[in-house]
Amino acid sequence: MKKLFLGIAIAASSLTFAQQFGAKAGLNVSNLSNSELNSKAGFYAGVFMNAPLSAQFNIQPELLYNNLGAKESGYKLNLDYISVPVMFQYKATPQFFLEAGPQFNVLVSAKAKEGSNSIDIKDEVKGFDFGLGLGAGYWFTEKIGANVRYVAGLSDIAKDNEGGDAAKNNGFQVGLNYKF
Repeated sequence: MKKLFLGIAIAASSLTFAQQFGAKAGLNVSNLSNSELNSKAGFYAGVFMNAPLSAQFNIQPELLYNNLGAKESGYKLNLDYISVPVMFQYKATPQFFLEAGPQFNVLVSAKAKEGSNSIDIKDEVKGFDFGLGLGAGYWFTEKIGANVRYVAGLSDIAKDNEGGDAAKNNGFQVGLNYKF
């Protein structure tokens, strides 16, 4: 029994020491499903923790500020979220990885802008959003890497969507990662 506890303690401490922390930032190109609006460029930025689960699998929870939305000529919908993706990564090579996992979004701000007029529409948008991310990345050095990810929204963001098609956040991300 003592050997079992010792083994668990060693494994837990090695996992703790093997964690790597970092920052990431990049470009979002987002839109809303079932909408006649076009894609809008935005940005994301935040921090991550990367922890090995095995020799080929990692888990990477992230905390991001995420600027999403959509637009058309003269009109722009800005949706700002605090996002928590939890990505499960498969290391195909030591530098290249594939990833997939859920993303949880908490609404911070929702504004509709037409011309120079900006209207707060936070009361019309649900405060929580859920999506699924799928992506890939490459580490150029031990500290600097790049990633691409598509996040498909799974929940309707409109509070009172009576009989209409669900409006879901969808976004493509490309960015840089830096490990501390």
